[in-house]
Amino acid sequence: MKEINEIISTQNDKCSDSLKNFVKNASQTFSFPELDEGNKRKELWMALYNLAKTTENKDNLKNCFTAIRILSREKQALSELVTEEWLTLIKESSGLDLKKPMPDVAIATEAQKSLCNIVFNCQSIANRCCQNGILCGIKERIKRIDDAELPHEVKFFDMKLFFLLTALCPAERKKLEEFQYILVQILDNILRDAAQSHMHSDKLPTVFLSDDQIDMACEVLKTLFNITVHTDEKNPELIASCYNLVEILRNYLLISSTSLEKTWMLRNNIVNLLTNMPNETYKALLIKVEDESKVPKTLQFEGYNMTAIYEILMFLKAKFNDEPKISSQHEVLSPVMTVLLKGANGNRSIRKFLRHHILPPLKDVHTRPEQGDKLRNHLCRLLTTPITQLRDLIAELLFVLCKKNVSRMIKYTGYGNAAGLFAQKGLLAGGRDEGEDDFTSSDSDSETEEYAEYKHGINPVVGCYQEPHASVTDDMTDEQVSQVL
Repeated sequence: MKEINEIISTQNDKCSDSLKNFVKNASQTFSFPELDEGNKRKELWMALYNLAKTTENKDNLKNCFTAIRILSREKQALSELVTEEWLTLIKESSGLDLKKPMPDVAIATEAQKSLCNIVFNCQSIANRCCQNGILCGIKERIKRIDDAELPHEVKFFDMKLFFLLTALCPAERKKLEEFQYILVQILDNILRDAAQSHMHSDKLPTVFLSDDQIDMACEVLKTLFNITVHTDEKNPELIASCYNLVEILRNYLLISSTSLEKTWMLRNNIVNLLTNMPNETYKALLIKVEDESKVPKTLQFEGYNMTAIYEILMFLKAKFNDEPKISSQHEVLSPVMTVLLKGANGNRSIRKFLRHHILPPLKDVHTRPEQGDKLRNHLCRLLTTPITQLRDLIAELLFVLCKKNVSRMIKYTGYGNAAGLFAQKGLLAGGRDEGEDDFTSSDSDSETEEYAEYKHGINPVVGCYQEPHASVTDDMTDEQVSQVL
């Protein structure tokens, strides 16, 4: 690009047109091989710094940060190109130097965007941001996120930077446990604001999140995931905080948004965060039914409103409908499977509700367990996936839903599909799992009429009814039979 040479060779604000053209023409560019010539990459970064440091033109300063955001898509030499002087200028221009006044919003957000790219693509700079006051500035500004004078865009990119730094700098997470409470409060406030803004609307549900609210909530959820990834389950204060968080996540599972895409994005982050929550906190996903007329009968179970659990099941079904490739199965399916397993292990009512939906009483006994589009069929197909981590997770969930009873597991999945689990647990020859006694006998497993009628002909290996095969000796003479025998 000719604009690059003009930016390098032209002094001060005289290159404003070239800078503007570069930003426009390179907006979708992710590689700049022409900068590999000589020392051109370093010269361009230095020219942009000199302009950003000296210009009094707001458009030029904004375009400098836009140019840096574009150039930092390339990881090459970022740790050397982004000097301490650059980081200090970005810190000041994004308003993270709290001793100085807040700059123009357009400049601040562009500086934040450039820092997001730089941090994402360079681990060493992420580490430096934890030491040079940038992380401190982000934390302090997040503490006053309810400040109405702080623009939404600035709040959003603060949270995005907070997420990136907690993801890339594990050593900082332990120091940020205090922020679990603050972030949970932010999630709660988003819900309250949404409910308040639609309280008098006849067309919208009680809580309806805008795109901006969902985007912010997702950044908070991702940051909470990083902070809670190693929750101390012996710390009663943290457990209490987790219980409160799960209650709020339950509310987020029940809300509406502008589009299905935004809803699934939000659900994905909720499910990811739930994987970090202790099993005992899953009870907070349930609500006692106070008025039966307000909750559909299908979502009432043992006196609880199970809507949140049902929404997680629908989220899983949507994942199956997308038919993820084998290479992405673990990434796509493991979080929601983990959540279902933790819920089943952590709460009896959740386990029974999941069993009701995943392993209902058998009626179709003529079809193999892995054939069909019901949840049981999808899960049984994955019992033979080459992705061992996912396979083991699903097998364990089904085994728990079968109350760790070998016969029941064979009944619902077929011995062939369950053989891997049985081999791991030393149950290939049958017997009892030591965990079976943990389940109460009152959780019955009634046989359907269809199952009882065909039970005699069900092949336990394949898990379905098979017509009796004609004996090979039927058409033989007695002499031929005696020879075979």
